[in-house]
Order: sequence, then structure tokens, then C-alpha cells
Amino acid sequence: MTIAKNIEISSTSETSFEDAIQQGIARISKTVKNVEGAWIKEQKVGVTDGKISKYHVIMIVSFVIDDGTDIS
Repeated sequence: MTIAKNIEISSTSETSFEDAIQQGIARISKTVKNVEGAWIKEQKVGVTDGKISKYHVIMIVSFVIDDGTDIS
């Protein structure tokens, strides 16, 4: 049986939404094993002097829980 868990994370980039997503997934993958996917819950931008200065995403990341069972 496979059991997955979802956690909500946020990530910000000065470049693009795609970069914010990539950075968020890369960072969470350092501490959480078995990341399987993500759902983008919210996107917003920060504006400075009339120009976009930050791209912010909130995402739900799914990962499979490893129960430690060796099935080999």
C-alpha cells in the first residue's frame, strides 16, 4: 500500500513564477524524500516602482511516506 502526504510551502523568486516553483521543489527535496508532485495553489507578484519585483507561489507538495519495508 502506498500512502502519500501533502504539505504547503511558499517560494519566492525575482525572476519568474517558474523559477519560484523550481526553487521551492529543489529546497523541499533536500529535507523531504520521495517528492512526487506539486499543485500550485496561489501565485502573486510584488511590485516596486511600477514594476514586478518578486514572483511568489504557494504550492501543495505531495510525497510518498516510506514505511521502511524492504520488498526486494
